[in-house]
This record gives sequence, C-alpha cells and structure tokens, in this order.
Amino acid sequence: MLHDLIAERKRKLAAYRAVADPYPAQAARTVALGDLTARFGALARGKRRVSVVGRVTSWRDQGKILFATLADATGKIQAVMTAEETAPFTLLKHSVDIGDFLEVQGRPFTTKRGEKSVLSARARLVAKSVRPVPSEWCGLSDVETRLRKRYLDLLVNPGVRELFVKKSEFWRAMREQLVKGGFLEMETGVLEPVPGGADAEPFVTHLNALNRDFYLRISLELPLKRLLVGGYEKVFEIGRVFRNEGMDRDHLQDYTQMECYAAYWDHRDMMRFVEQLYRAVVKRTTGSFSTMRGGTTVDWKKRWSEVDYFKAFMKATGIDLERVTRDALHREAEKRGLAPEPRAGRPAQAGRGRLIDLIFKKTVQPKLIQPCFLTGHPVDISPLAKADPKHPKKTLRFQVMAAGTELGNGWAELNDPEEQRRRFDEQMKLRAAGDREAQRLDEDFIEALEYGMPPAAGFGLSERLFAVIMDKPIRETVLFPLMREGK
Repeated sequence: MLHDLIAERKRKLAAYRAVADPYPAQAARTVALGDLTARFGALARGKRRVSVVGRVTSWRDQGKILFATLADATGKIQAVMTAEETAPFTLLKHSVDIGDFLEVQGRPFTTKRGEKSVLSARARLVAKSVRPVPSEWCGLSDVETRLRKRYLDLLVNPGVRELFVKKSEFWRAMREQLVKGGFLEMETGVLEPVPGGADAEPFVTHLNALNRDFYLRISLELPLKRLLVGGYEKVFEIGRVFRNEGMDRDHLQDYTQMECYAAYWDHRDMMRFVEQLYRAVVKRTTGSFSTMRGGTTVDWKKRWSEVDYFKAFMKATGIDLERVTRDALHREAEKRGLAPEPRAGRPAQAGRGRLIDLIFKKTVQPKLIQPCFLTGHPVDISPLAKADPKHPKKTLRFQVMAAGTELGNGWAELNDPEEQRRRFDEQMKLRAAGDREAQRLDEDFIEALEYGMPPAAGFGLSERLFAVIMDKPIRETVLFPLMREGK
C-alpha cells in the first residue's frame, strides 16, 4: 500500500519536473501566514497581492476549483485556485498532494462561507513530498516511532512543537537569570585528556592529529574551576555532556547541562541564589509556580525546606552513617532486594559511597516530592566538595530535590590541593577495584589548585529539570534521542 502511494507521487513528480522545477532554490514569501491572518482586513481592503508559502495539509479538487489549506510555523490559510484565474491550473491539479510545499501568489479575500483565503493568480510547487505524511488524527501514536521519526512527530503534533518552544524559553530564562546575577558565560572544550567532575563512565574517542585518545566530557566542572584560578569570579556554561551509562526515564547518554561557579560564595550563598533561579525559570517556562508530576502538584513558590542527609537516611533505614561499615551497607542493600551493582562497569565489591548512594535513592529520594534542599552529604559520595569542619564525615554540599528525583547539585568547592589529591587517590582505589565510574586523578587540576583557587561555591543542573516541570519522560523532551536498534 505504502509502496503504491510512493510510486504514484513519484509519477506526479516526474510529470511536474518535465515542465518546471519541483525543488526551486528560493520561495517568494512576502508574508507569513500568521501575519497574514492578523492583518487580513487591511490587506483585503487594499486588494494587495501577497505571496504565501506553506505545507499543504488538506486538498480538495472540485473540478474547476481547487482548495488547499496551507500551514507554516505561524498559522494556516486557505488557498483557492480556479481554472480561470490561476496558472498553471492543470499542472497543479494533477501534481499536488497533501504534504507538498506550495507557493501561492494572489489577493486576500473572504469566501461566501466567511473563510479567510487567498485567491491565487499563480502557484507552484517549491518542495514535493514523495512520502505521504501521517494525519494529525492517526498514524503516529507509537512512542518509539515518534522518537525515531521526530520530524514527523513535530509535523503532525502541534503540542510537541510547542514543547520545544518552551524548552528554548527554559534555557533562555536560565541564561538571563545567570547574567542578571553577574555570571559570565564561558565555553570550554568537549574533548578532555582526563574526564572529571562526576561519577560516570566516559565515551572515548581518538584524535588522529595527536595520535592520542581523548574523552567526551562528563561534566563542566573542572575547566570552569580552572577559570576561578585564572581570575574570573563568576562563570557559567550551558553545554552538552556525555555519559556512557544506562537508559531510563531520567537518564540520557548526552544532554545539556548548566554549571555555575562563584568565588567568595559559600554553599548557602549559592542555595539562596538557586532557589530564586528555579522559581524564575519555572514561572517563565510554564507560566505558573505550580507544576504537575505524576498526578502530584509540585509548588515551587513556597520556601524550600532543608533535609539533612544523615538524619533522613537514619529515619528511612535505621542506619547511622557516622558508624556503619561497608559490609553492613552491603547486607542492607541485599536485604532490601537492591542490586549493589545495577550496571556494567561497577566492581564486584561496590565501595561504601556507592552503596550509600544506592540505598538512599531507593529509600529516601522517592519521598522528597516538594522542592527542598538535601544537605550534609557523606564525604564518601562527594569527592569534590569541602568537608564540614564541624562534622568531618559530612560535606558542605546540597542537592535540589523535587518530584522524587535529584534536580541539581552544588557545594562549597574543595580548594585544598593536598585534600583534593587524597580524595582522588581514594577514587583511584575504587577504579583499581573495577569501578569504571569512579573519578580519575587529574594532575593538571591539582596543579591549578596549587596556584590557589579562592573560596567558591558551585552548582549544576541538567535538562532533567525541564522534563520534570513538563511532566514528561526525559527522552520525550529531547529532539533526537538515541534509540535502540530494532525498528
């Protein structure tokens, strides 16, 4: 069936090509369809000739009159072509299909039924659609097909197009709030000799010019903190990061992340800034301070509470993180039916920090629905954060939690080169034990710290926040997500 439809369209294409170019280099558009509709009265009264271009979304052949609905990114209009007034009428009659792009030149008028239209004097194809486009009512209900053929999803689902307009507004609002806060936008390299700044397995690539392997960055952190060493005081970057890990509702292999760093701020200065940042971005993106996630209202306007990591862990599990051993944590994970090694690339014996993080994410995190700050994380899971001088096993770290997931991560930055080396050494021991996600020793970063980095706070968030406030799985909020083979 589809083969026959394509063959018929190719026949029409060949017939049209024999007379005119079905793919001209330029389309003569003098007014967008939305603007035409808005100014229709004045243009019609002035009998001004216009030239409009759009995709044909409906086509009716009534003998000596052809009716086409044209659509562009701004709106729709009806085009009327007649045997008496439109050239080349016969060629169009036998060539045009739904999905084609049509240029129509003529004057605006209102039909007897009151429909705003353009009466065509001339019309031509400017792009022939060889494959039939699915209708707006049927043809693209399968999520996998929609994600694989996102261009069709955007074409037939106006709501999906609007989603990505909102995503653009999301990042615009983020950028404007950061600039307003005195942060300077920077660009750092995607290829790194040593990946760092997060617990993740990187993608590896090879640079022929240097005959050397490099890694796609997993974080923006370490290059931006080098800029603090270099004398900048407030910097941020919005860019892609890449992590070679599992695929689920909340994780992607490549995604957009924002990270910002402020010299002379502590983690509480950053917390105050972040709370206002989220409110401004959510309101600008959605038009409201309240959003939905899985049928539950999330209120971003109320003052955020603070949740102590150690106390929340104790309440949920009965375990005191000040004293618990690695083996006891392993037994707790097994008792709860949690696989301590849920993904490839983790060692046969998961480290203490990995086990803490796993148990926390399964017991405490799902209960944190309203926006809050999770504070006082264990040193075991925070290799780049300053230790709390009052509680050496805790760090001066915070996470934004809402809707049962983590939506941002910040801390007072570790700027002691000797302590940083010790933390990296602990991470390298985990790597030696088989944990490919543990962080690596970065000698150049330690050397940068040895020149002196001012006290500073940092924060990062990913586009997961957008998915949450839109109440969508994250893959559906990405234009072209990576997909498994098979369809």
